[in-house]
Amino acid sequence: MQFSLRRIVDEHPELLKELKQRCYAVNGCCATVHKELGSFLNEYIYQDALQILFEEQQIPNIREYYFSIDYHGKRIEHKHYIDFLVDDSIIVECKAVEKLCIEHRQQLWNYMRLTKKPIGILYNFAPIKDQSEHYYLDSAGTMYMF
Repeated sequence: MQFSLRRIVDEHPELLKELKQRCYAVNGCCATVHKELGSFLNEYIYQDALQILFEEQQIPNIREYYFSIDYHGKRIEHKHYIDFLVDDSIIVECKAVEKLCIEHRQQLWNYMRLTKKPIGILYNFAPIKDQSEHYYLDSAGTMYMF
């Protein structure tokens, strides 16, 4: 599915503050993990550390959140796993790659669409300066970056 991407600040500036507040603790944990562990490690090391920090800060999360898809009334057997589902509404996808690309974004956007979770964070731990992208999917199916 192709998404048209919009900037939330242009259309819903009042929502931007709320979304940033909802993501604040998650962003802080990701930045702390990157700062303390550094760059160029395996993705799973960052995920392990992030899970520890979420637990220490009592941030509700499910690691490797499983979901499945129904197609024509039948369950597709392939299992899909999201790196983290935080507070039952924020999908966190962790990457440890040179740079984020469209395939990483499409993966996150599809997870958001299929699970009907409105907020997605794509976090890249590998570069020297960490990278993060934040997205919001509204009930009409419009994808916003913030």
